[in-house]
This record gives sequence, C-alpha cells and structure tokens, in this order.
Amino acid sequence: MTDSDAAPDLADDAMERFPIPDYEDLPEDLQERIAEETDRAGFTPNVFSALSYKPSHFRAFFDYHDALVEDTALEREEIEMIVVAVSGVNHCYYCNVAHGALVRIYADDPLLADQLVANYRTADINDTHRTMLDVAVKLTESPVEVEEEDLEALREAGFSEEALWDIASVTAFYNLSNRLAMFAGMRPNEEFHTLGR
Repeated sequence: MTDSDAAPDLADDAMERFPIPDYEDLPEDLQERIAEETDRAGFTPNVFSALSYKPSHFRAFFDYHDALVEDTALEREEIEMIVVAVSGVNHCYYCNVAHGALVRIYADDPLLADQLVANYRTADINDTHRTMLDVAVKLTESPVEVEEEDLEALREAGFSEEALWDIASVTAFYNLSNRLAMFAGMRPNEEFHTLGR
C-alpha cells in the first residue's frame, strides 16, 4: 500500500462473538500483514480481521498457514481441496466459502468446490485425489481409526513421504481453523462467493 491509500477496514461483522479491534490499534507487524493481504486480494479477508483479536495467535496461525502452503510437497489446488473437503465435513461456513473460492481459482474449475463441499466422494476428481481426501476425511471424522494402511494407500496413490506429512498437517490445521471459526462465528466476505466463478 502506498501512503495515499486508506488503511484497511477491519469488518465489524467479521465474527459474531468477539469484538474486532481497530486497525490503527494493532501492532505494526499485524498492520503490515493485513495491508499486504488487502493489497493482494483487493479486500481484507475476514479471517485477518477476526484473528487480530489476539495478536500472538494471529502471528502463530499465519506463520503455520504460510509454512503449509510454501514448504510443501503438495500442489496448491490439492491443499485447497483438502481444506474444502474437511470444511465440508465440519460444516464450517467460513472455510467452505473462502477456500471454495481458492479451489475454483487454483484448480481452474468453477464446479469442483461445490462438489467437494457437498460430498467429495461424488466429485469429479481422479483416484489419487480421492485417496488423499479419503484419508483427510478419516483423520477429521475418526482420527483414532487412522492406521498404517491409510498411509500405505497414499503411497500407492503416488504421494511421497513428505506429501503424507503435508496431507495430515493441512487436515489437522484446518480442523483447528474450522472449530475456531465456528466458535467465534466468523463470516466469509461477500467477495469470496463470486471469486473464480
């Protein structure tokens, strides 16, 4: 952002159950991160507004998010497919809508996100991705039932050992994210509904 640009506006309705701080009252590093994201996206995603409620958690959340998408053996569309399938199972409105938009963009497919949210098992995906989502959903719904055979199924589908770790890490992180978003009553920005359509 240039000096002439207005400061990002943190939406008061980004979440229903906790107050949203004023942008000007945030630590400088959070202001910079929010300004960068606002510049990139063209709007401030409500997750940035909501998590600014607790700056130390904001930093940890986005540091881990960045590691998951930057240091990974997965394609970005695969990461977003996992997020949407997991969020669909968890009925997380925020992540279904926000990451649904990212699936549409990264997969260059206007229908895939809706299919994954409704029932990934009937989505138009290949067997490799179905196996990936089978394991991610099992880890979400019944983590105690995950066994070595699930890891072996991923290997047989062509995923590396690093990719196995990354599939589990993305799944675990977005289970955390889904639960926090639902507890706080986070609402997706209207812009997400139309991106990638």
